[in-house]
Amino acid sequence: MAMEKYIPSDKENTFLATVQNGRYDRQIINGLKKFIEGSAPQDMKDFYSKEELDAIVALDGSDRDLQKRMPIKITRHYFQQAVRSKSLQTLVKASPKETYDLDGAEDPGKQMSYSPIEGMIHKYELALLYVAATCSAHCRFCYREELIAKKDVERPDGTIAPKGLAQIKDVVDYILEHNRIVSENGGTHPETGREKLREVLMSGGDPMVLGNKNIAQWLCALAQAGVENIRIGTKELAFFPERFDEHFFAMLDAFHKAYPQISLRMMVHFNHPDEFLQKNPDGTYIDNPNGGLEWIHETLSAVKQLRSRSWINVDNQSPIIADINDNADALRILQRELKRNGIENHYFFCGRDIVGHKAFNVPIETAWKILNESQRGLSGVEAHARLSITHYKGKTEVAAITDTPVPGVKGGENGVVVFKLLRGAADASNRAKVTIVGRNPDAIWFNGYDDRVVVDEAELFSMYGIKPISTQLEAAE
Repeated sequence: MAMEKYIPSDKENTFLATVQNGRYDRQIINGLKKFIEGSAPQDMKDFYSKEELDAIVALDGSDRDLQKRMPIKITRHYFQQAVRSKSLQTLVKASPKETYDLDGAEDPGKQMSYSPIEGMIHKYELALLYVAATCSAHCRFCYREELIAKKDVERPDGTIAPKGLAQIKDVVDYILEHNRIVSENGGTHPETGREKLREVLMSGGDPMVLGNKNIAQWLCALAQAGVENIRIGTKELAFFPERFDEHFFAMLDAFHKAYPQISLRMMVHFNHPDEFLQKNPDGTYIDNPNGGLEWIHETLSAVKQLRSRSWINVDNQSPIIADINDNADALRILQRELKRNGIENHYFFCGRDIVGHKAFNVPIETAWKILNESQRGLSGVEAHARLSITHYKGKTEVAAITDTPVPGVKGGENGVVVFKLLRGAADASNRAKVTIVGRNPDAIWFNGYDDRVVVDEAELFSMYGIKPISTQLEAAE
């Protein structure tokens, strides 16, 4: 059966006729073949040592195959930053440690349970769309490794298939129908309790690998469907900032002229200041005589262009990952420099339970300590970011960790951890409720606290049949 195509309105066609695609030479190297054969560009040949390549190749075809877990990919721009940064090398270079332990969820966050149509996740008040299945380069800790690697995922109906990309017509039809039902039901959906779908996140993969015309098609179709706020999730400012060229900004300006009521938000992804700051030969950052530190020219130019448009907001969010940015000093510089140049610090995340997550995740309590230490000396506006961990029930803040002993609780001799549910699925009935657990310095996911739940108002554990210690004691009596 042929897929039914979306037919743009006259207004959309008028806008789309103005859009030009740019030409971009990312100089991408896919996989390891060029490194192994020695055919990579001269200055890139030694990026992997012979010992590193031999160790990776030895795993090819086995259940620990690194390229099967997550394809290897890098741009020349990112290589030029990574070659002088051990942290960035860890981010983008494959390593056998990734597959030492392949424990993890095939569908992190149980996203398929909230996928009403292919390529859309409608778990919260906004919808997430998979509009691209790759990025200009690949982070080894990628939260979407199952999408990027095209892995089979079991769906709620029992079928098994890789996650697919969203299609414009399907998405528009869903939004219009959802919002119609909400409007006729007094402002909430009768089944989910959700309100009008007014915000959409274009994600993937990275939407910025698409051509301007493709991005434009999505923007105007979403606007026509009644979406008020559109987010574009991207790491292209780090991987290939030249993508933000005159043709891209001309497209955004034409979109704003056609749809002035729509706000855009670029959700950018800087993990470490080495991704955007210049360095001296000795590895130190370069002071800017006008204040702060010197940025990479192409990156700062793109940021300034974005920030010069009042209808575009720019927010950064990043997981805290072992051997990449689990360093308070690096995160302090990152937050200070981003805010100084008009990028808000939105969220830091604990690592998600992807397949192979044990090679990347920092213990939850360590991540909390690192973030809080990093915000010492920052002003209130620089230190907005909170630490979040994505529970299957919703986005959860690691709100506090105490040192005061709590007798009778496993782990309580060292204090407790307080989780606060920030965003719940569906109608978010448990939003702002808390769960309190005894501390476990080794826990990298919620299951590290299964045996030490004190209070579970947010039902983060009871949904799995795990009861608080007080309830267990009452039952025993």
